[in-house]
Amino acid sequence: MPVVLDADSAAVYKAFQEAGRPAYETLTPSEARTFYLQACPVTNPEPPELKSVAALSIPSPAGAIPARIYRPIKLRQANGLAPCLVFFHGGGWVIGDLDSHDVVCRKLAHEGELIVISVDYRLAPEHKFPAAVDDAINATTWIAGNAASLGIDASRLMVGGDSAGGNLAAVVALSARDGNGPGIAGQVLIYPATDFAMTHPSHREPETSILLTHTVIKWFRDHYLNSAADGQDWRASPARAKTLAGLPPAYVLTAGADPLRDEGNEYAARLKDSGVAVTYRTFPGQFHGFFTMGKLLQQANVAASDIGVWLRTLN
Repeated sequence: MPVVLDADSAAVYKAFQEAGRPAYETLTPSEARTFYLQACPVTNPEPPELKSVAALSIPSPAGAIPARIYRPIKLRQANGLAPCLVFFHGGGWVIGDLDSHDVVCRKLAHEGELIVISVDYRLAPEHKFPAAVDDAINATTWIAGNAASLGIDASRLMVGGDSAGGNLAAVVALSARDGNGPGIAGQVLIYPATDFAMTHPSHREPETSILLTHTVIKWFRDHYLNSAADGQDWRASPARAKTLAGLPPAYVLTAGADPLRDEGNEYAARLKDSGVAVTYRTFPGQFHGFFTMGKLLQQANVAASDIGVWLRTLN
């Protein structure tokens, strides 16, 4: 289907083109991480003031997992305990970290009036699949087990993330449903990657390859997975799970100019058909990655506010 970018998204895309922005597939993973992090201050909006932000170290069998805990000034509490969103950053399982998504987590804590814990899971290719999955599950389980000491209501524990982080959030929710992890009260899936088959129509539309191109997706995939067989595993492709029934309420966001658009839309539809309460939002004039660009794209701030409303309404 034809994609028409909003005026501000078109301007940002043009600026990226004119700046001679290097394609990730032309860089080493280390170079790509540095480049991505350096670009964040240019696109991230001004962060809201919070009550506190602190480093956290989460023990796991593979070693300590770095994390960061955000507490907003206005915090919804009952008996001294607050809801919590465990957040997994995007970046194709190869790039991104606590700093790249720091402002996003601050905004979600502020808008949702809840605690956010950002998890710095291990990255590929140094740590291939399922290392990121294991870290995501172990971190969420540890947070639930230590909820009271963190001021968190374990019955109001949610997971979320953007892109690869949305993939991990969906996988954690599935794993928890099947008994490997704590109870999850909700899942926020921001343009999630759900199926490594990459056969949906939006993967074949050249106009959707604005920033996340098909070549880049393959670059991420080849760094993350050990083999093509891994892509059949539901822990890599949550859409491959036998059933989505019994999962917690979901907020699913997609962008029109995004190769992942159709798989996100299909995942939301399958959740709904499986009896899961779903709030689905699409931003037709935006490209993949827009959610972190609130300084340049007002729709990113609209999306953050909308997610905040959903989080406050959910619990």
